[in-house]
Amino acid sequence: MGIDILPIIIIAVIIIALAILFTFIPVTLWISALAAGVKVSIFTLIGMRLRRVVPSRVINPLIKAHKAGLNVSINQLESHYLAGGNVDRVVNALIASHRANIELPFERGAAIDLAGRDVLEAVQMSVNPKVIETPFIAGIAMNGIEVKALARITVRANIDRLVGGAGEETVIARVGEGVISTIGSSTTHEQVLENPDSISHTVLAKGLDAGTAFEILSIDIADVDIGKNIGATLQTDQAEADKKIAQAKAEERRAMAVALEQEMVARTQEMRAKVVEAEADVPRALAEALRSGNMGVMDYMNYRNIGADTEMRDTIGKLTEDNDDNNN
Repeated sequence: MGIDILPIIIIAVIIIALAILFTFIPVTLWISALAAGVKVSIFTLIGMRLRRVVPSRVINPLIKAHKAGLNVSINQLESHYLAGGNVDRVVNALIASHRANIELPFERGAAIDLAGRDVLEAVQMSVNPKVIETPFIAGIAMNGIEVKALARITVRANIDRLVGGAGEETVIARVGEGVISTIGSSTTHEQVLENPDSISHTVLAKGLDAGTAFEILSIDIADVDIGKNIGATLQTDQAEADKKIAQAKAEERRAMAVALEQEMVARTQEMRAKVVEAEADVPRALAEALRSGNMGVMDYMNYRNIGADTEMRDTIGKLTEDNDDNNN
C-alpha cells in the first residue's frame, strides 16, 4: 500500500509560505501596535519593508510616543529614519522635554539629531545643568607675576540655539580669554589672590555664551596658583640681549682699532722705506756735489764730523737709559 505524499507536500509548502510571510511581514509587531492602541496598517509595514526600513525602529518609538501622549505621526518617524537619524533617541528626548515642560517640537528635535548633536543629552542638560572644568589658565598681572586659575563653568543647554550654536570648546576658549584679560588688568598678583571671585564676576558680565548652544549660569574659580616671575625673566633676557649687543659693538670697535693700527703700521713701514731710499741717495748726491764743485773738502769733513757727533750722542743716550733701567 503506497503512501500518499501530496498532503505532506502541501503542508510543507504552507509552512514555508507562512515562515516567509511572518519573516517579511512583522505580524507580531503589528499585533503589538494594535494592542497599544496605535493603528498601523499591515500594508504600511509591508511598504516599510519595501522601502528598506526596519519596522521595529519606527513602530516601537511610535508606541512609546503614543503612550506618553505625544502627537507624532508614523510618516515623521519614518522620514527621519530614512534621513539617517536616530528615531528612538529623538522620541526619548521629546518625552523628556514633555515631562519637563520644555517646548521641543518634533521637527526641531529631528534637526538637532541630524546636526550630529545628542538631543536627549541636550534636554537632560536643560533640566540638569552641566559643569565644565577648564584646564589651568595662565595670565600675567601688571607686576609681571604669572597667575594660574582653574575655572568651573556651569552651563545649561539652550534648545533654540543647538542648531548652529558653538559647542563646549568655544565656551572654554571664551572663558579662558576672559580670565587672562582679567588677570592682566590686575595691578598685582596679590589682588587676584585676595579676590578670585572678581575674575568670575568680570568674565560672567561679558556675555560669553552669545552664539553658543549653552547658557552660562555661573563661573567659579576653583583654584589659583602662582607661577613664574615673567617680568623678572623678561628683564633678565633683555639685559642678556643688551649685553650681547654691547659685546658685539665692542668687538666691532676693537676690529676697527686693529685695522686702523695695521694701516698705521703699513704707512710707517712705507715712510721708513722712503727714508731708507732717500738715505741711499745721499752718498750719490755728495759725490755729485764734490765732482761739480758745489761742495768742498772741508764741507764734506764738517758733514762727517756732525754725523759722528750725532752717533756719539745717540750711544751715550742709550747707555744712560740702560743704566737707569738696571738701577730700577
